[in-house]
Amino acid sequence: MSEEKSQPQQAAPLTGTEAETSTNGQSEASCAGLEEEVSLVPAAQLQACREELATQKDQYLRARADLENYRRRVQREKEDLQRYGNEQLLREILPVVDNLERALAHARTQDIPVEGLITGVEMTLEQFQRVLDKFQVRPVAALQQPFDSACHEAMGQVEREDCPPNTVVEEMQRGYMLNDRLLRPALVLVSKAAAPAGAAAADA
Repeated sequence: MSEEKSQPQQAAPLTGTEAETSTNGQSEASCAGLEEEVSLVPAAQLQACREELATQKDQYLRARADLENYRRRVQREKEDLQRYGNEQLLREILPVVDNLERALAHARTQDIPVEGLITGVEMTLEQFQRVLDKFQVRPVAALQQPFDSACHEAMGQVEREDCPPNTVVEEMQRGYMLNDRLLRPALVLVSKAAAPAGAAAADA
């Protein structure tokens, strides 16, 4: 008589509902285990972790602000370089312009025929002025303007009755602005109130 070998019984496959129920059960068990592990962490350790997180966040925000400030500073320096990079060169050109203006003024007072010389100097001066204009160099307003120490340099005072005191009455050397920066102050004479007639006679 042959003995029949017992075959292992296979579990029946789970239906969709049964599989979902099994998965949810496993997830709930995992969450419960995690909550249990978290609950086992000492309160002091949790507090230390929170403080460390706050410190790291503060350091991140500070580093981000520093980076933004650096970017702004670099951009500002770049713009200044574009606007004022030729400042020294332009300052060196101004005395040449001064001499041309003086030569022109002197030539116009001569009795001898110097029309050709005047024309040549005028053309050269116009070329220099176009160069200055190209680089945003502008003359400082001075004559008949109230004295402004920000862009005028007083070389002396003169008594005048035809204008208010502290008014620029003579420009000895023209001043210039480079964009919104003073390139060179204007050298000027400034008016002051005339002394009373009685005081003037007593001084005499």
